[in-house]
Amino acid sequence: MRAVVFHEPGKPLSTESVEDPTPRPGQIVIAVKRCGICGTDLHATEEHDGLLQPGTIMGHEYAGEIVAVGAGCAAEWKSGRKVTGIPMHSCGDCRPCRVGKPMLCTSASILGLQGAGGFAEYMALDTHNSLLLPDSIGWVEGALIEPLAVGLHAVKMASDIRGKRVLIMGAGPVGLAVSFWCRFMGAYHITVTEPESFRRDMATKFSADAVFPAGQPADVMPLIEAEAGAAPEVVFECVGIPGMIAQGIEMVAHGGEVLVVGVCTREDHFVPAAALLKELTTRFVLAYDNADFDMIAGLLAMDKLDVSHMCTGTVGFADFSEAFESLRKPNAHCKIMLEP
Repeated sequence: MRAVVFHEPGKPLSTESVEDPTPRPGQIVIAVKRCGICGTDLHATEEHDGLLQPGTIMGHEYAGEIVAVGAGCAAEWKSGRKVTGIPMHSCGDCRPCRVGKPMLCTSASILGLQGAGGFAEYMALDTHNSLLLPDSIGWVEGALIEPLAVGLHAVKMASDIRGKRVLIMGAGPVGLAVSFWCRFMGAYHITVTEPESFRRDMATKFSADAVFPAGQPADVMPLIEAEAGAAPEVVFECVGIPGMIAQGIEMVAHGGEVLVVGVCTREDHFVPAAALLKELTTRFVLAYDNADFDMIAGLLAMDKLDVSHMCTGTVGFADFSEAFESLRKPNAHCKIMLEP
């Protein structure tokens, strides 16, 4: 089969011919129909910290069709069914796996980073981490469930979003998903800060009430308070670079919450006294769990969500490497997907 393979930092991904996967007991193999490019993919190929191994097939935002079924799978896992899921291989027997939180399994490996992912014609999946989709959900929608689940999980981690003034720092796919779910969950006013003009325009389509260029708190806060009427009671940091947590602490209201959603792999600093004086709650959000995927799939099946416009580009293998590299700079895309 054809697949997109990582070899070393600074070197473009290459499309190669590799062996087709074979399902182990409790696994299925899907023909990948769509797989989205994530900011995590870009960061992993830039900062080689050992998580992404040379020779790995990348991609973890996937949807596809079952083409092979391993031994021991239940009857509903059959050829032709649509599938997405949490991009993990895990034991399936420990308590985190049994309660739908495979990210916490001690033997877990992340598909697309530590195991073969979805930038390929086929991929092998654990059934206990996968979700069967109704035929009414399209391939693009199915592949968007993973990034939408990150946003949903973050909003669910907040104490209570209803009636609150919210600030979302960053309007990438995750920030947009957080904005979408804040509105869905009943936020009173949603402000988004983002440096790129295209993404600011996208934020208005994902329920933001006000959108401003990102900047220092002293410059941005008067604009936010004029629009929202007061400082935000909940701040979602969806950027993932050093300094953003400190900015969130500075901008949130007394007694508020700062939720750290952006994945920062570098050392960061903030002054604890700044949070202490405001009596803040700060929470760090790890991805999602099975319940988030179930909820989104159910809402999509009932036509309660319209998110397909998050996908702003589709490429095949021939153009994939160029499209991937183009996302390292400011661009006019929210989400580019591979269509194998």
